[in-house]
Amino acid sequence: MSKSVQVHAPATVANLVCGFDVLGMALHRPDDVMTLTLKEEPGITIEHTDIYQLPTEPEKNVAGAALLAMLEELDHPPGFHLVTDKRIKPGSGLGSSAASSAGAVVAANELLGKPFSNEDLVRFAMNGEKVASGVKHADNIAPAIYGGITLIRSIFPLDIVQLSGPPLFVTVVHPQIEVRTADARQILRKEVQLKSAIKQWGNIAGLVAGLLKQDYALIGRSLEDVIIEPVRSILIPGFDDVKSQSREAGALGGGISGSGPSIFMLSEKESTANAVEQLMQDVYTKLGIDFKTYVTSISYEGVRVSPVTVHQP
Repeated sequence: MSKSVQVHAPATVANLVCGFDVLGMALHRPDDVMTLTLKEEPGITIEHTDIYQLPTEPEKNVAGAALLAMLEELDHPPGFHLVTDKRIKPGSGLGSSAASSAGAVVAANELLGKPFSNEDLVRFAMNGEKVASGVKHADNIAPAIYGGITLIRSIFPLDIVQLSGPPLFVTVVHPQIEVRTADARQILRKEVQLKSAIKQWGNIAGLVAGLLKQDYALIGRSLEDVIIEPVRSILIPGFDDVKSQSREAGALGGGISGSGPSIFMLSEKESTANAVEQLMQDVYTKLGIDFKTYVTSISYEGVRVSPVTVHQP
């Protein structure tokens, strides 16, 4: 059994516009790189090689909290040393906390000989999301661990459905501003009108059906959010311009990635995705806001275990 393992934990897009807290997908890039090493002495130690100065106390760190939840279910828990190179910026809306939480438990499960199922790993990793946002949710965690697109039918009990879909290209712009998940949740309405809920249910069902039927037109028609996006989009400068211009350029549709500020657009063709990237860059250049853009696709592998064993120094 290896004593060290390296994993690449993917960025994820939660909600997929209409599926608040129930839909998510994993991306090929960006990703975090994490190295986990078994220790003879108990306890968890955490080291960061990035610039974000995240907590190193396990109970205050999302990856540490996920590992602590896993260790509670082991009769003879080992110790771990975790080294994280975060390449998914915290507060980006691209599942940064989920990548850390999911990457840590997948790596630990690998080192322990895979005693836990993917569903178990999601359950452990949700403890990291609670540290990050105050709420246990799985719409980023599930696709990070399972790969592809996932539907969270239920949290308690946990019920995760993997969805197939047609080839899709994903264009992401990350304006270099921060929207905290906890803050983005706080501004949401606590009650929803029935007519809005009915429209939202139809869009969620239409999106799932469109993915399964590989019906690009149905996917595009269903990428509409009448509940969350109208409230959260006010936190993101340039959102309306990016969305309208992307559709005009041929994108199927898209919206806020997670709680933002990143915006994602889905396209049937790579050439369209590249055109969408250019217009995203133009919008934020004119606004004078720094940004990063990605043209990528859906990762059906999720957290990827590196074939190279990294030894503890």
